[in-house]
Amino acid sequence: MVFSSLLFLYIFLPAVLLLYYILPRKGRNAILLLFSLIFYAWGEPIYVLGILASVIVNYFFGIALEKHKSRGLLAINIVLNLGYLAFFKYTGFAIGTLNKLLGTDMAILKIALPIGISFYTFQALSYTIDVYRGKVPAGKNILDFGTYITMFPQLIAGPIVRYETIQRELRTRKETLQDFTDGIVRFASGLGKKVLLANSIGQIWDAVRKGSESDLTTATVWLGMLCFTFQIYFDFSGYSDMAIGLGRMFGFHFDENFNYPYISRSITEFWRRWHISLSTWFKEYVYIPLGGNRKGMVRQIRNIVIVWLLTGLWHGAAWSFVLWGVYYGILLILEKLFLHKLLEKIPRVISWIYTMIIVIAGWGIFGMADVLPELKMSFVRGAVFLGDHGLCDSHTQYLISGHIVLLVVAAVISTGVITKAVKKYLVKYETVYAIGSMVYVGVMMVASTACIVADTYNPFLYFRF
Repeated sequence: MVFSSLLFLYIFLPAVLLLYYILPRKGRNAILLLFSLIFYAWGEPIYVLGILASVIVNYFFGIALEKHKSRGLLAINIVLNLGYLAFFKYTGFAIGTLNKLLGTDMAILKIALPIGISFYTFQALSYTIDVYRGKVPAGKNILDFGTYITMFPQLIAGPIVRYETIQRELRTRKETLQDFTDGIVRFASGLGKKVLLANSIGQIWDAVRKGSESDLTTATVWLGMLCFTFQIYFDFSGYSDMAIGLGRMFGFHFDENFNYPYISRSITEFWRRWHISLSTWFKEYVYIPLGGNRKGMVRQIRNIVIVWLLTGLWHGAAWSFVLWGVYYGILLILEKLFLHKLLEKIPRVISWIYTMIIVIAGWGIFGMADVLPELKMSFVRGAVFLGDHGLCDSHTQYLISGHIVLLVVAAVISTGVITKAVKKYLVKYETVYAIGSMVYVGVMMVASTACIVADTYNPFLYFRF
């Protein structure tokens, strides 16, 4: 079940909201837990056992770590969580790599990846580590803790919510009409991003990555990467908006996960604005414990390399993701050494162009896992202006002319100009803003529903992570 489905929008969500608000406050976490497990079980019921095991294991480890503060216990907990994640996510990748290196023919296990496993495993790890550090108390109520781990708004694609962010709200939260209406607006906005923008522009990327080798001119390859750049942003930030909006409807306040990353003027700034919850997680639980920037430049570079190798692997079990992580690690090291100072001195538009070229090329590397094998080398050659089919052709012109309005709209919305203008000018007029918000929600819901009904193309890119 995905948020951008009729089943979720018109059956599941109304049912859970109705039961949530008619039951006494003491029963609301139980309703959230029950419906979260139903939501999770919809795709593959057997994996509910896995997430329940994660809840039970980390609940008892949290209590034990609060009492004993044992590094050994923490190490066992980390191994169990990462081992669980590695088994499902990396077993096939590891066996395939060994087969290629050793020339063996070991059978590759066909293991389906439980949705959201990377997200809820990292949430569980942040909880037990924070309990060990004394930053948060261990959750004593297993129902509340289970609600935290399994909560369906952010279960399958984040944001990664740390326990300290919502520990009080798990026990004593106050749902308000303002939060509920803000949540509806935020959810509708995210749904529109996902269905109207990400899905539409993603079909151009699909046409490029699944098309004919003879169509891969340099301009077509870069157009495809640009479209994927917009698709993955609107898909993932749209999902985060929907998750944050749903959280508000139930009285929770999740941290922001995106802050208009495509207006960045450096790669360092880009990663402060993109998938903020993941960047924060790696900083807090990997980079700083390794020493961060406190033990000299050599150690700092080593720490950056480790973090970005892990970041690449977190995103997927394929060498293209590892390469993508290395790519960004190298760029961040260069900015740390000298490039960032240079970027601050040159005109803003130049540093922005530099950043966007790097980011679009990076998404090209990231998206290579989905490019047809027989097209990959032609795709790479086209991207670096060494292709066999020239710079541009009639096919490229057709793709651009047929979608130029969509590309311009995507570019403008990705900068946040419209959202910022609305907040700056219309929020002063409460009545106009309230009416405008209702109209906006109605338009987004009707348009999104029409697109869902009419189109079968409705992927969620971050499900596989």
